[in-house]
Amino acid sequence: MALDFSGQNLRGRNFKSRQDLAGANFSYADIRGANFINANLRGTNFSHTKAGLQRRWAIFLVFVSLLLSGLSGFIWAVNGCLVLLIFSSDSNRWIAGWVALIILIAFFFITICQGIIAGLGAGAGAIALAGAVSGAGAIAVSGAGAGAGAVAGAIAGAVAVAITVAGAITVAGAITVAIAVAIAVTFAVYFAVHFAVAGTGAVVFAITGAGAGAGTLFSIYISWRAMKGDQKHFLIRNFAIAFAAIGGTSFRGADLTNADFTQATLKNTDFRNSILTRTYWHEAKMLDCVRPGSTYLQYSQIRQLLVTRHGQDNNFDRQNLRGINLKKANLADSSFIGTDLSEANLQDADLSRAKLKQTQLDGTNLTDATLTGAYIEDWGITNTTKLYGVRCEYIFMRLPTKEDPDPLRKPDNKQEVFADGDFTDFIQPIFDTLDLYHNQGIDPRAVAIAFKKLAENHPEAELEIVAMEKRGDDKILLRAKTAAGSDKSQLSAEYFDDYNQLKALSQSQQLLLVEKSDRIRNLENMITTALQQPKFYTEGDTIMSDISGINIQGSSNVSGIAGNSSVANLGTISGNVSIALNQLPDATDAEKPGIKELLTQLHEVIAQSSDLPETDKADALLQIEALAEAGKNPQEPTKQKTAKNAIIMLKGLFSGLPAIASLVEATNKLLPAIAKLFGLG
Repeated sequence: MALDFSGQNLRGRNFKSRQDLAGANFSYADIRGANFINANLRGTNFSHTKAGLQRRWAIFLVFVSLLLSGLSGFIWAVNGCLVLLIFSSDSNRWIAGWVALIILIAFFFITICQGIIAGLGAGAGAIALAGAVSGAGAIAVSGAGAGAGAVAGAIAGAVAVAITVAGAITVAGAITVAIAVAIAVTFAVYFAVHFAVAGTGAVVFAITGAGAGAGTLFSIYISWRAMKGDQKHFLIRNFAIAFAAIGGTSFRGADLTNADFTQATLKNTDFRNSILTRTYWHEAKMLDCVRPGSTYLQYSQIRQLLVTRHGQDNNFDRQNLRGINLKKANLADSSFIGTDLSEANLQDADLSRAKLKQTQLDGTNLTDATLTGAYIEDWGITNTTKLYGVRCEYIFMRLPTKEDPDPLRKPDNKQEVFADGDFTDFIQPIFDTLDLYHNQGIDPRAVAIAFKKLAENHPEAELEIVAMEKRGDDKILLRAKTAAGSDKSQLSAEYFDDYNQLKALSQSQQLLLVEKSDRIRNLENMITTALQQPKFYTEGDTIMSDISGINIQGSSNVSGIAGNSSVANLGTISGNVSIALNQLPDATDAEKPGIKELLTQLHEVIAQSSDLPETDKADALLQIEALAEAGKNPQEPTKQKTAKNAIIMLKGLFSGLPAIASLVEATNKLLPAIAKLFGLG
């Protein structure tokens, strides 16, 4: 029986590593300061709970914030006094003051325009430069020393005030922020004025105080921008959130699969390394003040979507949203191109007109979702994707392009729509067949022998050939009906292992295997006949033309649906390429694309090209998949060899195209850059 803690005062309680909390009820409980590290909280109800800091921890952190405010004010006062040296009659000090002022202005400008990281880098560079020129005479030493001191003070002051104010925002709100700001400014002006007494006149007096106050206000502005989600100052926000979460409720490493945080208050809560599969966040409060770690909660756009469930007309392309819970969310007109939505909960979600091109939906729950007008080119549904009760009047099989604006509407008749349940029936047949695609000089006899052996080894699969589809001159897709629940991945792997071995045998050796089997001879004749047909050959009563172009290869993953039989396997290959690309690391420098980014561009160019025949396009995508696999270890000799061969193959495929073709122009730029990253250029 699930434990019931509803409405209880659990402040500071230790539930660390508890494995008996699955399905427990913590609704309306006070869990501030509670420890749930590594606990099993699958299906747990945390609705309306109050998480975060206990009062004593909040008071302690506020006290630390106020203390840091005074310290940061003092630091800015020191900076103001360095600038004050411009009023000195001593030439050494006069130059030192101007050097400090110029460096401070540069630090302010760079930090505001490019962010705190750039400002820190510029500051470190200025300090290094100061040290480098320190041997050039007394004036240089004095100026460089003052400049280095100003920069060091500016960095310390800016970071201290920014983190202090941002931390105060997350811990105790506006009143504490106002107090912290007042203390920082007061200390800055007080110490600046105190140090300036040795100066001459009210002007020096006022300038010093104003300069120190301005520095403090500059830091406050940086903290405000950081807490607003400005990515240029993410470092400040991360430090502040981490600071404010000390002593707060901790779910670090906990399994929160299917947990419910509806209307929970989650300020100052730690979710680092938590398992957040299908966790429900509707109307959760202060979700922007949690410590998210590397979970999807780190993205402000996703946090807002989870809380409001309003994501209409938004762009979520190529994001990792695996396991996200968007039940009943409004996602109409949104784009999920290349997005991983595997294991997500999209029950009752509105995906009308959504772009689901190459979207991965393995294990995704689409029960009662609306898909009318969605674009499902190369989407990755599997036999674990739940499509029960999907509402869909019509669907588009591809995204339109300038070259080919036809989105391939289904049903084809624009006056016709799917009746209730028709869309699921339209898609479902693809889960019942094992598709064996042969793309390199098919040997009909080896195919016949290998398939017969597979059927004999797995009678429970009830394998029955229902269609053969020709691709190009010597390529063919063999489609076989299977029993429900058959492991298509295992069947495919076993078949191709046998087929490749048989293909290597001599004709006489093959004949020995065929000699007493009419079934093998008949199947061989059927394959030979299929290779001579323009499109496909069917056997029995099964009609495959209605779903030709829908393919499952190797596994149950359905990565491609297109409008004609010639592209049946193309979608599968394209989907597999997308999966391989998503496994590569992102480039560390946004301005210098890495292997993942360049291969993604090449993938898109080839997939959208109208210059290549479909068969060549499929071959080209296979080479990109090979490059993606090699890109996991690009400096390894064997991977470099693989990459070299793939690039040579791609160049050969494109060699027959006109020089002015858009595909040729794009690949002439991309292939050399890719080769260089593999150490081949």
